[in-house]
Amino acid sequence: MTDLDDALAVTDTWGAEHVAAAVVRPDGIAASRGDPDHRFRWASVTKMVTALTVLIAAERGLVTLDDQAGPPGSTVRHLLAHASGLGFEGSMTLAAPGRRRMYSNVGFDTVAAHVATRAGESFEALVRAWVLEPLGMDRTTLDERPSQGLHGPVGDAAALVLELLRPSLVTRATFASATSVAFPGLVGLLPGVGRFDPLDWGLGFELHDRKEPHWMPRSSSPATFGHFGGSGTFVWVDPDVSVGVVAFTDREYDAWALEAWPSFGDRVLALAATS
Repeated sequence: MTDLDDALAVTDTWGAEHVAAAVVRPDGIAASRGDPDHRFRWASVTKMVTALTVLIAAERGLVTLDDQAGPPGSTVRHLLAHASGLGFEGSMTLAAPGRRRMYSNVGFDTVAAHVATRAGESFEALVRAWVLEPLGMDRTTLDERPSQGLHGPVGDAAALVLELLRPSLVTRATFASATSVAFPGLVGLLPGVGRFDPLDWGLGFELHDRKEPHWMPRSSSPATFGHFGGSGTFVWVDPDVSVGVVAFTDREYDAWALEAWPSFGDRVLALAATS
């Protein structure tokens, strides 16, 4: 057993019936643990795949990031950055676009519907054709809403992490923009974590910046990006050291995760970055 394998073994203490994890570098999986075939509910980790699908649609000329979508004055860019003014759920607009960072499931469902209309296909078909199949994520399916509906094994999530480490589905310029702050300076509440000023976000990707407390490793660079899900799932990538980690559980996100995940990530990051 390597030191990385030993670090991943900590996931067995998380109290989940099923848990699986992987550490990924640009040349592939460096270490993994758990049942590689168990299908997990990705929950909001889905949003990164939805965002990639929207960005691909933009590069293909089917939409633009400045298309009007969502509440009056909102654009595709606002929706991807949780800055449209839509609340967590429901159709009520709680702020003018670009004024506050309000995490919104319905915002992602709205932008997915906009892309599907422009493409003339279901969003599920677009996700499958543009992201899942090219990345070899053959065991993952979008079974529910584009904001939270992916189901699949940790191995497929590791393939996504590899893509995030060395983008191939969109240009590097597009990806760099998606993982940079969109609408800087917005205050917001990250559900299950806390209020941040600012709450930095890219286009579908949360940015670590210097948030504290946070679910990402304390030692990760400010450029680290990723997403977590309410089903007890997360993916983060630290581009400064070219390391990404995925950990999926079937234990609903709660205080246990905010306590366990950062220290776990610190240990894995220290080992992966130096070995």
